Amino acid sequence: MMVLVFCTMDVKLEVSWKKILESEFNKSYFKQIVNHIKSEIATKETIYPAGKHIFNAFNTTPFDTLKVVIIGQDPYHGIGQAHGLSFSVPDGIKPPPSLVNIFKELKTDIGMPIPTTGNLTPWAEQGVFLLNAILTVRANEPASHAKIGWMDFTNAVIQKISENKQGIVFVLWGKFAHEKQIFIDATKHYILKAAHPSPFSADKGFFGCKHFSKINEILMKEGQTPIDWKLIMDN
Repeated sequence: MMVLVFCTMDVKLEVSWKKILESEFNKSYFKQIVNHIKSEIATKETIYPAGKHIFNAFNTTPFDTLKVVIIGQDPYHGIGQAHGLSFSVPDGIKPPPSLVNIFKELKTDIGMPIPTTGNLTPWAEQGVFLLNAILTVRANEPASHAKIGWMDFTNAVIQKISENKQGIVFVLWGKFAHEKQIFIDATKHYILKAAHPSPFSADKGFFGCKHFSKINEILMKEGQTPIDWKLIMDN
C-alpha cells in the first residue's frame, strides 16, 4: 500500500512510479503540499481521500502497465466518496452525477448496462490511469486544495508519461482537462477531447463522443488488449 507520511516526506508507492517520480518528492512545491496538509490536520480539518488512498491511482495502475489516462479535477468532497481514482467512488456509494453520465455514454457507445457500482478499480487494474489533477480536498469544500501545489506534481506526472511512454491514450473531458494538453506530445500519443460529463455540460459534446469504443480501437491498433469496461460490485 502507498502511504504519504506527512512527518517524514516519505512517499511509498508502486516501484515503477517510484523510479519515475522520486525526484519530485524532494522539490520545494511538494514540501509545500506536505506542510499545508500537516497544518490542516493539526487544526482538525477533515481531508479526503484518506491518507492511504491519496496515491491510489498510482498504486492500482503501475507506470509499466499504463495504457490510458483519464484526467479529473479534484476528489469528491463528501463522506465516503473519494478513494483516489478520478470519477470513481467505492462500492456502496451512490455514483455522483458526472459518473452517472459516464455510464450513460458507455451504454450508448458500447451497449454496456448501467452498473450497480461506481467503483472504477477494474478499469484502473487494466491500465486506465484515473488521475485527479488535485489529489486532496477539504470536506465539503470543492477545489479547496487547488492551489497548494498538487497541480505542479500532476502536471509533472502527465509530462513524464508523455516523455517516457509511447502510444498512450489521453482522455481530456472539459476545459480544465483540455488545458493539460500542453504537457502531452501529440506526435507520440493519442488525445481524445470532449465536454465534461457534468450535468452542466454533458449535452454539449460529452454525450455521443464515443470515447470508450475509440479507446479500444486505438489500443487494438497499437497491439494492446482492449479495456473490458464492465463493472461488478464486490460482494
